[in-house]
Amino acid sequence: MTFQQIIYQVDGPVATITFNRPGQMNALTKVLEAELRTAIETAGRDKAVRAIVLTGAGRAFCAGMDMEELAVLPPEDIQAEEWMRPYDMNRRADYQTRYTYFPAAPKPIISAINGAAAGLGLIMALYSDFRIASDKAVFATAFAKRGLIAEHGIAWILPRIVGHANATDLLLTSRKIDAAEALAMGLVNRVVPADELLAQAQALAATLSSEVSPRSVRVMKQQLWEAPWQTLGEAVALANAEMVQSIRSEDFTEGVQHFVERRPARFTGR
Repeated sequence: MTFQQIIYQVDGPVATITFNRPGQMNALTKVLEAELRTAIETAGRDKAVRAIVLTGAGRAFCAGMDMEELAVLPPEDIQAEEWMRPYDMNRRADYQTRYTYFPAAPKPIISAINGAAAGLGLIMALYSDFRIASDKAVFATAFAKRGLIAEHGIAWILPRIVGHANATDLLLTSRKIDAAEALAMGLVNRVVPADELLAQAQALAATLSSEVSPRSVRVMKQQLWEAPWQTLGEAVALANAEMVQSIRSEDFTEGVQHFVERRPARFTGR
């Protein structure tokens, strides 16, 4: 598979997707956007892949929409038919729109944020399951400084991660924050030295691929992303139904056996 603006690599059970426009701080174009979705969907279908790492080439993660392309982009493009996908009836429609499809991926997505994550770059990080930041990373919503609004569900997802007060601050002021402040408000899971970022993100992906059941990870990811729409009773009912299926699974049998036999697990994801 050949891409123009991303790099797609699979190493064992880990797929690494790299934004590859370093000279433009990996600013998002229509080409990059389409390639990213194709790559994530490809990794999701690949039975050998168990985790996805997303990062950027050069000094930025993704600095938002390419300004030259944004300047000539017709307003109607945001709802253009070319960005629509047939809905998967087994997954919530909310997570299948143009930028909110990360939660619908059946594999965990780890954003390794190596530099600037602004605008749409920040949105993609927010919809990831893990966010590991370089100590050189910076974050900004940026929309208010461009005369725009809280795009693509960020007004929904950001308060759920950092709280209403922090989300209001970041959205209305568009100020930049560094990695330390991002960690303090819970925007990222951890901050690591820049030269260790990719290795640590891939190590987390390897852990998710080998030390825990990929079936469990898949189901729990879905539970977590369903929870904002559920009552407690609905969440418990779903958990009870999934618990029955998990006890019947090969991974449950293996989970017990490898513990009793004191050996590494050999999960199949079934």
